[in-house]
Amino acid sequence: MLNLIIFGAPGCGKGTQSDLIIHKYGLAHISTGELLRDEIARQTADGIEADRLISKGNLAPDAMVMRMLSEAVGRLNGTCKGIVFDGIPRTLSQAKVFEKHMDKAGKPTSVMIDIEVPEEELINRLISRGQASGRSDDKIEVVKHRLEVYKRRTAPVKKYYQSINKYVSINGVGTIEKVFERIEKVLSSL
Repeated sequence: MLNLIIFGAPGCGKGTQSDLIIHKYGLAHISTGELLRDEIARQTADGIEADRLISKGNLAPDAMVMRMLSEAVGRLNGTCKGIVFDGIPRTLSQAKVFEKHMDKAGKPTSVMIDIEVPEEELINRLISRGQASGRSDDKIEVVKHRLEVYKRRTAPVKKYYQSINKYVSINGVGTIEKVFERIEKVLSSL
């Protein structure tokens, strides 16, 4: 079973690359962003709280994210060849709980692929995406705050995955196809 984490700062291309991996390798996809946006759209209690935080560039609470993730993995119930996790884990505490959960479920993660993109490029991508989609979390002030939150709370997750020998960094600059080729090289080596 191939369970992998697509990791990187907001705007690095996690969702785009996840879609390509899913189609090529026949994997399921769990995106915390999609799970949270679904909760927000349905106006659940979690969705209202998540919307309040996310619209300001903050992260949803770890307990909320882990509960949604556990439910999503449970719904798959072993019906797939593996899972691409997009947007999880976002904090060190999430990473530790996530790894324990996956190990206990007999579905350990294979690798974390970190898509590295320079900050200026990330800002440009996010602003363009916000203009095209109208996403409230892709406005310049929110984008800068999101990147600060990422540096402070999410980037330390890299060191954790390095310490458990499940971390690979790739260059995320270039065409979508070129970045995907780099990811394919990583996956072919597993």
